[in-house]
Amino acid sequence: MENQFFVDSEFLSPAALEKKHRLETDPSSRTNHMEYMPGMEVIESDICSKVMSQMDNYDYTIYTARDVRAALDHDVCTIEDFKALLSPAAEPFLEEMAQRAQRETGKHFGNTVYLFTPLYIANYCENYCVYCGFNCYNHINRMKLSMEQIEHEMKVIADSGMEEILILTGESRAQSDVQYIGEACRLARKYFRMVGLEIYPVNTDEYRYLHECGADYVTVFQETYDTDKYESLHLLGHKRIWPYRFDAQERALRGGMRGVAFSALLGLSDFRRDALASALHVFYLQRKYPHAEMSLSCPRLRPIINNDKISPMDVGEKQLCQVICAYRIFLPFVGITVSSRESASFRNGIVKIAATKVSAGVSTGIGDHESKYSGKETDGVKGDEQFEIDDGRSLDTMYQDMADEGLQPVLNDYVYV
Repeated sequence: MENQFFVDSEFLSPAALEKKHRLETDPSSRTNHMEYMPGMEVIESDICSKVMSQMDNYDYTIYTARDVRAALDHDVCTIEDFKALLSPAAEPFLEEMAQRAQRETGKHFGNTVYLFTPLYIANYCENYCVYCGFNCYNHINRMKLSMEQIEHEMKVIADSGMEEILILTGESRAQSDVQYIGEACRLARKYFRMVGLEIYPVNTDEYRYLHECGADYVTVFQETYDTDKYESLHLLGHKRIWPYRFDAQERALRGGMRGVAFSALLGLSDFRRDALASALHVFYLQRKYPHAEMSLSCPRLRPIINNDKISPMDVGEKQLCQVICAYRIFLPFVGITVSSRESASFRNGIVKIAATKVSAGVSTGIGDHESKYSGKETDGVKGDEQFEIDDGRSLDTMYQDMADEGLQPVLNDYVYV
């Protein structure tokens, strides 16, 4: 695969330009996004068919104010109730939804909010996802941290007081293989009580290896559950294979991971249908694997380097709040994460209602935590960021802000025995 041009030259080679143009304009030049590639594990599971059947039959225009009122009056939120709460008919009920969500959050999580930070250890990627700053045709500074550099970054983060870390890479097996990620997990276990992964999907035995190296949970963004839209956005690479990505969380659980997290990138397609599918993905897996911890992330599109025109499609803060409140009412026990993609004011508000986890001290670049945490420039090349963040508060500031909001910030609540 021709994906090394960004290291050697500012410009694409003629052959790379031709291939990029062909991928963008000629769908027949792309691989079938529903067929597994060699080496991809196929598992027997009925989860996908259940989720897609519900999503394909979801017509949110049929719901009325009466349906929303009935959903809010029910003690237990059914799938049909959840569909009503996601519909446009629920928008005038947002205040009542927030109050119900707040009650559910209080019953199951008290007034706690969990804090973590991401650590990007490499930004090489073999996928062409048109909305992502890491995509293989985007000219950015690429970098892969050595184990010494990873440990240095981790020590800087741990010295700030953080106890949970989320390790991320670009989706490149060639540059960030499973052994490399496993070694990073072993290092992380020296410094942190909780270690999460947000990497390319892998097979069950590889998830088992990463768990043995120290990983506790796995996050995978499906991006969009709309298979046709997915095909038009993911033009090249392993990520193009939609069903392999869909089953990633189940493979992770079969591999021994304690928890898994789910998400659609709201704004890529119809956000109401994507929100329905995301929650049902959790709902059905939760019943199949009742021992597992599950959570939902709620990201919206953010601007990327070399493309300042990307913005959430029809998803404003009001719509995002509706989705998050509906998630909480439908899935009262599930953790809900709102990342630094969102503004400080929005995050301060939503954690008092429905969200239970927020990131702090965030960088989506490679190798720059010391400069961001200390304020002093450090030597060496830095890797460019995946996307622009909106809330750049440090751990200390975030901790104090959460406390000022009447919440109890939590850095870790898991004890190994």
